[in-house]
Amino acid sequence: MPDNGASRAQQEHEHIPTKTKGAAHGAPATATPTAAGAPAVTPTLASSLPATAATTARRAGLLVTLVLGGLTALPPLSMDMYLPALPEVTDSLHAPASTVQLTLTACLTGMALGQLVVGPMSDRWGRRKPLLLGMIVYVIATAICAVAPSAELLIGFRLLQGLAGAAGIVISRAVVRDLYDGDEMARFFSTLMLISGVAPVIAPVIGGQVLQFTDWRGIFVVLTVIGALLTLVVWKWLHETLPADSRHTGGIGDALRTMRGLLADRVFTGYMIAGSLAFAALFAYVSASPFVVQEIYGASPQTFSLLFGINSVGLIAVGQINGKLLVGRVSLDKALAFGLTVISVAAIALLLMTSGVFGEVGLLPVAAGLFVLMSAMGLAMPNTNTQALMRTRHAAGSASALLGTSQFLIGAVASPLVGIAGERTAVPMAVVQVACALASMASFLLLCRPWRSTGGGKRQPATG
Repeated sequence: MPDNGASRAQQEHEHIPTKTKGAAHGAPATATPTAAGAPAVTPTLASSLPATAATTARRAGLLVTLVLGGLTALPPLSMDMYLPALPEVTDSLHAPASTVQLTLTACLTGMALGQLVVGPMSDRWGRRKPLLLGMIVYVIATAICAVAPSAELLIGFRLLQGLAGAAGIVISRAVVRDLYDGDEMARFFSTLMLISGVAPVIAPVIGGQVLQFTDWRGIFVVLTVIGALLTLVVWKWLHETLPADSRHTGGIGDALRTMRGLLADRVFTGYMIAGSLAFAALFAYVSASPFVVQEIYGASPQTFSLLFGINSVGLIAVGQINGKLLVGRVSLDKALAFGLTVISVAAIALLLMTSGVFGEVGLLPVAAGLFVLMSAMGLAMPNTNTQALMRTRHAAGSASALLGTSQFLIGAVASPLVGIAGERTAVPMAVVQVACALASMASFLLLCRPWRSTGGGKRQPATG
């Protein structure tokens, strides 16, 4: 039956208790859709912002949506434009595939660790300044990647690129938490998935086309230009969303206590781990697919880009079904459970196909399995983020940092594992996906305990 906007987080407790200073406990932020389809700031939010910021927010709802979408799209752009060039990089830098895959791992690791720093910074100093600083460093690091003479140097600056790019990831989620609540937050995350989902659709295509005119270094030149333009857009149009009286005044110790309080919450941790393991299954595909599709099945970079784009369309479509049709009608936990189930079934099917249980299979069945797996992420990712962030109202930056760090660290571990048996078998990719999918489902069931409900869909408070 319909959830009626009540989430597990709202019904169990309003926010995670934290030992912070200067956090204002005001009314919750909510939003309603506008005629243009972009969520608009309600009077509840407007009353918590300075007058000028509230006026700007009302007038620029769609613009803020597009800016946050651009920030969310930057990581897949940084990853996916580069994917068709991975085989070329191995030849250009005379490095083995496992070493070149470390350039992906380094970027992911940087994004994970950077969020732990930027998230608490944004809770203390606001969202705008840390974001601008991160974007500037991102542009510089990306430009240096374009001229890196060795794999080792490329790995190093990909790490710096990830550290700086983390600002856009963590702060965009924190801004959403500043502006929206409940089902509206779930809908906004699905909207962000639509916008940012365009990035993985077009990024491999752009990368493949760039490779027709230049080498892999040209891809980093394009990324540098994109980063510079996005930095300019943020500087000019993204206004501060965290009022000064809602910022934390403590230092590092205060931030660590806040994160410890978040991690002590069983349900928050359950959603965090479930979402991170689902992301790892996705990233196993991202890091292995260039070699699986091009080296094992003999497809061209352009064919790989096309297949990757089709899979991204599936993710976008399911994300929009989640935001436009399911949210408010089906509980977020039910949608999440269905998504994790589909991911698990698709991963098991891929393992059976790649291990030869069905004999020799061509590219089409494997591509179909990957399409189903990636599409189901449209249910898993926005709903885990929403349910986790609903459990903290006044430490959104720190909570977003923990969510992002967990996702990228687990994804970074999954990346090298998919190539452990060489470039001529897809079995390691499927094994990693199955392990991550089943572990994600186990975390959701054991820690979040979605069955704990009474009649009418109301969830009882957690006892653990």
